[in-house]
Amino acid sequence: MKKMFVSIAALLIASSTLFAQEQIADGVIVSNDIFNTTMEEGVSCYRIPALVTAKNGDLIAAIDERVLSCADLNGCKDINIVIRRSKDNGKTWGEIETVVDFPLGQSASDPSMIVDEKTGDIFLFYNFMNLDTERNIYYFHVVVSKNNGKTWGEPTDITSQISRPEWKKDFKFITSGRGTYTSDGRMIHTLVNLHNGLRIFGSDDHGKSWYILDTPVKPADESKVIELSDGRWMINSRVNGQGKRHVHISSDQGNSWKSHVDPTLVDPSCNGSIIRYTSKADGYDKDRLLFSNANSTKGRVNLTVRVSYDDGETWSEGKTIYPGGSAYSSLSILKNGDIAVFFEKDHYKANEVTVFSLDWLTDGKDKYTKPSRKRRK
Repeated sequence: MKKMFVSIAALLIASSTLFAQEQIADGVIVSNDIFNTTMEEGVSCYRIPALVTAKNGDLIAAIDERVLSCADLNGCKDINIVIRRSKDNGKTWGEIETVVDFPLGQSASDPSMIVDEKTGDIFLFYNFMNLDTERNIYYFHVVVSKNNGKTWGEPTDITSQISRPEWKKDFKFITSGRGTYTSDGRMIHTLVNLHNGLRIFGSDDHGKSWYILDTPVKPADESKVIELSDGRWMINSRVNGQGKRHVHISSDQGNSWKSHVDPTLVDPSCNGSIIRYTSKADGYDKDRLLFSNANSTKGRVNLTVRVSYDDGETWSEGKTIYPGGSAYSSLSILKNGDIAVFFEKDHYKANEVTVFSLDWLTDGKDKYTKPSRKRRK
C-alpha cells in the first residue's frame, strides 16, 4: 500500500516547473509535470493518463499509481487510481487524491472518464484484477462523482453488463482516457477484446445501467469513439505493428462499421486521444476535431496535436507539443476554449499537462470564438 508522504524533492520540482513556465513559447500557456515518483514515497511509477473538464470548469486528471512496480494490471499487486485537480485552467494543481485503493493483491488500472453533460456526473471507469485469486481475469468497475470530482462513490462492478460469460479468460479491457457523451444524451465508450474484437458499450439512462453492442470492430486495440457532426460515430484505433491509425465509421449507432487506414495519422502502436473541440450544432463557427498521439513510427516520441475541420477526413500537419519520449495522451477542452493535453513523458518519468490556445496550434490561422447561442443539451 502506498505511504502518504510528499517529499521535499517534490516541492523543489514544483518550484522549478513554475520557473520553466516563463520559458515556454508564446501561445503555450502553461506546462506542469503533475505526477512523478518524487511526489509519493514508495511509488514505482505513474502511468495511463486520463483528463476531463468538469461542468464547473475544474480540470480533473486521473492516473495509475503503480506502487510495487511499473508493470501493467496483471503484473502489479498494488495499483491505485489517483487524481489531481486544477481550478484555474491547468495553471496550478491541488494535492494527489486517492479515488480507488484496494487491499494488497487487488489492483485497479487504466482510468477513463465521461462527463454526463446533462447531470454533470463524472463516471470514472477502470479495469480490476485480484492477482491472488484470479490472475489474468479482468473485471470492469465504475465510480461516480456527483460534485465535479470532489468526492467519489463506491465502486460498482459492471462486468456482467458489458462483457460476456464466454469472454471470462480473454484479454480484455476498457480503453483508458475518455469516452463520449453524444448529442442525444447517451454515453459511449470502447471495450477492447483482443480475441474477439473491440465493442462499444454505453448507457442511455445516465449511468443507471450499461449495455454492450455485439458488433465486433477489427482491427482495433486501444481506441476512442466520438460523434461526428452528422450524428455518425467514429472510432480511431491503435493497431499494433501497422504504423498507421485505423478509422471505423458507423451510420447506425454502432450496429455496423466501415473501416479504413488513415495514411495521415502515423502511429508507433500507442494509445492516442481524439475529441470534438467545437460543433456548428452547438453554435460555434466551425466543426473541429482534435487528435493527439506520438507522431512517429520509430518509437514513442514526438507528442503532436492535430486539428480537423471535416470530421477527420483530413488533418492538419499538427504541432509538436514535446519532441522527446512521449506515449499515452488525453485531451480536454477548457471552459475558456483553451486546449489541454495530459501525456506520459520521458519514458514514464513524468506525466505532464500542457495547455495551449487554438491560435498557437494553428499558427494564427484559426482562433477560438465563443458560441453564438447556448449549447444543446
